[in-house]
Amino acid sequence: MTKGNRLYVPKGGDLRKSLISECHDTLWAGHQGEERTYALVQRAYYWPQMRDDVETYVRTCLICQQDKADHQKKAGLLHHFPSQRDPGRVSPWTTFLVLPKVGDLGSIIVVVDRLSKYATFIAAPKHVTAEGTAHLFFKHIVSIGACQDIVSDRDSRFTGVFWTELFKILGSKLSMSSSYHPQSDGQTERFNSMLEEYLRHFVRGTQKDWVDQPWT
Repeated sequence: MTKGNRLYVPKGGDLRKSLISECHDTLWAGHQGEERTYALVQRAYYWPQMRDDVETYVRTCLICQQDKADHQKKAGLLHHFPSQRDPGRVSPWTTFLVLPKVGDLGSIIVVVDRLSKYATFIAAPKHVTAEGTAHLFFKHIVSIGACQDIVSDRDSRFTGVFWTELFKILGSKLSMSSSYHPQSDGQTERFNSMLEEYLRHFVRGTQKDWVDQPWT
């Protein structure tokens, strides 16, 4: 069987693996990367999920792992966020939890104070703007006490110029958790997990009564 000018390779046996090896391990192939190896194989052959098979083969090639230089940038050292010791000022962790839309509401802003561990859950529109988030934050959080510093995830509602200038005026510091590393915001992630568990226990199957729960 053929597909265009390419020969179809059946799944049985080690033929597919042998062809990938020929286009990767040999002297003329030179242990190239995934894209170049795939280009060589697919010139003359065809089978479903060929790219996946090539990627798996190249990524698990022992010689490539041992001999090739690592071109990835070294990760920096992790730093702990400083502990908050002043009970007169709030130092919250902030993140968003998206839920099924009910009326104008479709998310919960989760705020956890680093000193007291007190959590506040604020019902908000699913696509609330930076200005809308600020209004809710001032209504529910700043009314409790001035914010010394705030740690949030990298949601665009917190990374924009609006929030940066706002906290500059207030004399507060705005910090971001590490990208793709929710553990750096561990306290809030823990409360998110607890909140999701609570929702599973007490919200009906329609998922439309979460706004009626006592924490909203």
